[in-house]
Amino acid sequence: MRRAIFPGSFDPVTNGHLDIIERGCKLFDEIIVAVVINPHKQPLFSVEERRELLTTVLTEISSDGCRLVVEDFQGLLMEYAAARQAAAVVRGIRAFSDYEYELQMALMNRRLEPRIETVFMMPAEAYSYVSSRLVKEVAQLGGSITGLVPPLVEARMREKLGQR
Repeated sequence: MRRAIFPGSFDPVTNGHLDIIERGCKLFDEIIVAVVINPHKQPLFSVEERRELLTTVLTEISSDGCRLVVEDFQGLLMEYAAARQAAAVVRGIRAFSDYEYELQMALMNRRLEPRIETVFMMPAEAYSYVSSRLVKEVAQLGGSITGLVPPLVEARMREKLGQR
Protein backbone atom coordinates (compact mmCIF):
# COMPACT_ATOMS: atom_id res chain seq x y z
CA MET A 1 0.00 0.00 0.00
CA ARG A 2 1.29 3.47 -0.92
CA ARG A 3 0.62 5.75 2.04
CA ALA A 4 1.16 9.51 2.02
CA ILE A 5 0.95 12.16 4.69
CA PHE A 6 -0.64 15.52 3.85
CA PRO A 7 0.31 17.76 6.79
CA GLY A 8 -1.04 21.21 7.52
CA SER A 9 -2.72 23.46 10.02
CA PHE A 10 -6.05 23.22 8.14
CA ASP A 11 -7.24 26.27 10.07
CA PRO A 12 -9.53 26.26 8.18
CA VAL A 13 -9.52 23.51 5.58
CA THR A 14 -9.97 25.15 2.17
CA ASN A 15 -11.19 23.92 -1.19
CA GLY A 16 -7.54 24.13 -2.28
CA HIS A 17 -6.65 21.54 0.37
CA LEU A 18 -9.50 19.32 -0.77
CA ASP A 19 -8.36 19.64 -4.39
CA ILE A 20 -4.86 18.45 -3.46
CA ILE A 21 -6.29 15.55 -1.44
CA GLU A 22 -8.65 14.49 -4.20
CA ARG A 23 -5.90 14.52 -6.83
CA GLY A 24 -3.45 12.90 -4.41
CA CYS A 25 -5.83 9.96 -4.22
CA LYS A 26 -4.95 9.20 -7.84
CA LEU A 27 -1.36 8.59 -6.72
CA PHE A 28 -1.72 6.95 -3.32
CA ASP A 29 -3.80 4.18 -1.74
CA GLU A 30 -4.07 6.04 1.54
CA ILE A 31 -3.61 9.66 2.54
CA ILE A 32 -3.31 10.63 6.17
CA VAL A 33 -4.46 14.21 6.51
CA ALA A 34 -2.35 15.24 9.49
CA VAL A 35 -3.33 18.29 11.49
CA VAL A 36 -0.17 19.88 12.84
CA ILE A 37 -0.33 20.89 16.48
CA ASN A 38 1.64 24.09 16.86
CA PRO A 39 1.52 25.44 20.42
CA HIS A 40 3.01 28.76 19.21
CA LYS A 41 0.02 29.63 17.00
CA GLN A 42 -3.41 30.91 17.97
CA PRO A 43 -5.78 28.96 15.69
CA LEU A 44 -9.38 29.89 14.99
CA PHE A 45 -10.42 26.24 15.42
CA SER A 46 -9.17 23.82 18.06
CA VAL A 47 -7.35 20.66 16.93
CA GLU A 48 -10.49 18.65 17.72
CA GLU A 49 -12.67 21.00 15.66
CA ARG A 50 -10.25 20.85 12.71
CA ARG A 51 -10.20 17.03 12.84
CA GLU A 52 -14.01 16.93 12.97
CA LEU A 53 -14.41 19.39 10.08
CA LEU A 54 -11.88 17.50 7.96
CA THR A 55 -13.49 14.13 8.68
CA THR A 56 -16.89 15.51 7.66
CA VAL A 57 -15.84 17.32 4.48
CA LEU A 58 -13.63 14.46 3.29
CA THR A 59 -16.70 12.25 2.97
CA GLU A 60 -17.91 14.62 0.23
CA ILE A 61 -14.89 14.37 -2.10
CA SER A 62 -14.10 11.76 -4.74
CA SER A 63 -11.36 9.58 -3.30
CA ASP A 64 -11.14 6.99 -6.13
CA GLY A 65 -11.02 4.16 -3.58
CA CYS A 66 -8.22 5.87 -1.70
CA ARG A 67 -8.49 5.57 2.07
CA LEU A 68 -8.57 8.95 3.83
CA VAL A 69 -7.58 9.18 7.49
CA VAL A 70 -7.54 12.28 9.70
CA GLU A 71 -5.04 12.46 12.55
CA ASP A 72 -3.07 15.09 14.39
CA PHE A 73 0.58 15.17 15.35
CA GLN A 74 3.15 17.28 17.09
CA GLY A 75 6.90 17.33 16.55
CA LEU A 76 9.01 16.43 13.56
CA LEU A 77 7.03 15.53 10.46
CA MET A 78 9.58 12.95 9.34
CA GLU A 79 9.42 11.11 12.66
CA TYR A 80 5.64 11.02 12.38
CA ALA A 81 5.75 9.93 8.71
CA ALA A 82 8.26 7.15 9.46
CA ALA A 83 6.17 5.92 12.41
CA ARG A 84 3.12 5.79 10.12
CA GLN A 85 5.17 3.98 7.43
CA ALA A 86 4.46 6.63 4.82
CA ALA A 87 6.13 6.50 1.42
CA ALA A 88 5.65 10.20 0.79
CA VAL A 89 4.67 13.58 2.11
CA VAL A 90 2.34 15.61 -0.10
CA ARG A 91 2.74 19.38 -0.15
CA GLY A 92 0.69 21.93 -2.06
CA ILE A 93 2.50 24.74 -3.83
CA ARG A 94 0.58 27.82 -4.95
CA ALA A 95 3.31 30.26 -5.96
CA PHE A 96 7.06 30.63 -6.31
CA SER A 97 7.27 31.93 -2.74
CA ASP A 98 5.75 28.62 -1.55
CA TYR A 99 8.28 26.71 -3.63
CA GLU A 100 11.31 28.32 -1.98
CA TYR A 101 10.09 27.47 1.52
CA GLU A 102 8.83 24.00 0.57
CA LEU A 103 12.09 23.12 -1.23
CA GLN A 104 14.07 24.03 1.86
CA MET A 105 11.77 21.90 4.02
CA ALA A 106 11.85 18.98 1.56
CA LEU A 107 15.64 18.96 1.50
CA MET A 108 15.83 18.99 5.29
CA ASN A 109 13.19 16.27 5.47
CA ARG A 110 15.17 14.17 2.99
CA ARG A 111 18.24 14.56 5.18
CA LEU A 112 16.24 13.46 8.24
CA GLU A 113 14.46 10.56 6.51
CA PRO A 114 15.82 9.72 3.03
CA ARG A 115 13.32 6.87 2.50
CA ILE A 116 10.34 9.25 2.43
CA GLU A 117 9.77 11.31 -0.72
CA THR A 118 8.18 14.74 -0.90
CA VAL A 119 5.60 15.19 -3.65
CA PHE A 120 4.73 18.75 -4.65
CA MET A 121 1.29 19.30 -6.13
CA MET A 122 -0.18 22.47 -7.54
CA PRO A 123 -3.83 23.17 -6.76
CA ALA A 124 -6.33 23.81 -9.51
CA GLU A 125 -6.01 27.30 -10.93
CA ALA A 126 -9.20 28.39 -9.17
CA TYR A 127 -7.49 27.80 -5.80
CA SER A 128 -3.97 28.97 -6.67
CA TYR A 129 -4.25 32.04 -4.45
CA VAL A 130 -6.26 30.54 -1.58
CA SER A 131 -4.61 30.08 1.80
CA SER A 132 -6.10 29.45 5.24
CA ARG A 133 -4.56 32.69 6.46
CA LEU A 134 -6.14 34.72 3.65
CA VAL A 135 -9.53 33.05 4.10
CA LYS A 136 -9.47 33.88 7.83
CA GLU A 137 -8.53 37.51 7.13
CA VAL A 138 -11.34 37.96 4.61
CA ALA A 139 -13.88 36.29 6.89
CA GLN A 140 -12.81 38.35 9.92
CA LEU A 141 -13.35 41.52 7.88
CA GLY A 142 -16.82 40.36 6.82
CA GLY A 143 -15.96 39.47 3.21
CA SER A 144 -17.35 36.55 1.26
CA ILE A 145 -15.47 33.26 1.45
CA THR A 146 -18.10 31.32 -0.48
CA GLY A 147 -16.43 28.91 -2.88
CA LEU A 148 -13.10 29.09 -1.04
CA VAL A 149 -14.06 26.67 1.74
CA PRO A 150 -16.72 23.97 2.00
CA PRO A 151 -20.15 25.32 3.08
CA LEU A 152 -19.88 23.60 6.49
CA VAL A 153 -16.54 25.30 7.15
CA GLU A 154 -17.93 28.69 6.06
CA ALA A 155 -20.88 28.29 8.43
CA ARG A 156 -18.63 27.30 11.33
CA MET A 157 -16.30 30.22 10.65
CA ARG A 158 -19.21 32.68 10.63
CA GLU A 159 -20.43 31.13 13.88
CA LYS A 160 -16.98 31.45 15.51
CA LEU A 161 -16.64 35.02 14.34
CA GLY A 162 -20.14 35.95 15.51
CA GLN A 163 -21.38 36.65 11.98
CA ARG A 164 -24.52 35.56 10.15
